[in-house]
Amino acid sequence: MVSIFSTPPHSPPATQPLSMCIDLHTHSIYSDGSCTPAELVALAVDSGLRGLSLTDHDTVEGVEEIRRLGTEAGLTVISGVEVSTKLHERTIHILGYGVDPANTDLQRWLVPLQEGRERRNAIIIQKLQGLGVDITTEEVETISRCGQTGRPHIARLLVAKGVVDSFDAAFRQYLGRNRPAWEARFSYSAAETIAMIHQTGGLAVLAHPGQIDPTMSSQPALIRELALHGLDGLELHYPTHTRRMKKQLKALAAELGLLMTGGSDFHGATRTTHHHLASKALGFCPPCSILGQLTARLAERHH
Repeated sequence: MVSIFSTPPHSPPATQPLSMCIDLHTHSIYSDGSCTPAELVALAVDSGLRGLSLTDHDTVEGVEEIRRLGTEAGLTVISGVEVSTKLHERTIHILGYGVDPANTDLQRWLVPLQEGRERRNAIIIQKLQGLGVDITTEEVETISRCGQTGRPHIARLLVAKGVVDSFDAAFRQYLGRNRPAWEARFSYSAAETIAMIHQTGGLAVLAHPGQIDPTMSSQPALIRELALHGLDGLELHYPTHTRRMKKQLKALAAELGLLMTGGSDFHGATRTTHHHLASKALGFCPPCSILGQLTARLAERHH
């Protein structure tokens, strides 16, 4: 069985002083990020991070690679995945920490999500072609290179072709919900997702809860319901979370006994606004204390 988290056998390189930061929400070329696992590790070392997790969408393909490379570089690495789910027709994202990437049940469970992306991509491309946009599946696959292909890759291609002037504009004009090329895809319920994460030894954490409703009026009832399904934590530290959001989320976490985690949602060159890798120098620095709490809870689960 592959380790769910790994700690370095030696001290990190002395060339970069350690900050007290970690980043437990990153993406690679195996989903919709632009960096390889090796590049993510190099960036983490350059930023002086102590801990890292790769949480690609609907795939664990790069987890073992980043675990090995990160450990060699002196980082504590937590295995991870990010799954888009549904709760009362609302799309929410659940982060699974400590899942075993070699678990065949998990791998089989992820297949319908991956196939759903492929079906949606084909329909989106057909819709764009019907709108007069010159785009092909082969061109999108050239952008994605490997792993899971999705709307972000289509958006990058639309920018490269000059159809739109920015990544965000691609979603506003074509790819976002209720836009001309929008298409839904298969997803599991939040309860099913939490159950699978637990079945594979992991902890389920609600990703970027502040994005669900900027007014924060929906979150209390939603988070309480997720807690009834076994939710383990909230992603408290996130680049766009305001001080008010964090205060409310801390109160909910305390009320419900939930862990508090943090990560940048770093995608590399695909999304630069507010989504740099965690770094004390850049002002986004999830505290290292999170790492101890998370690994302790994972150790409890695995015993």
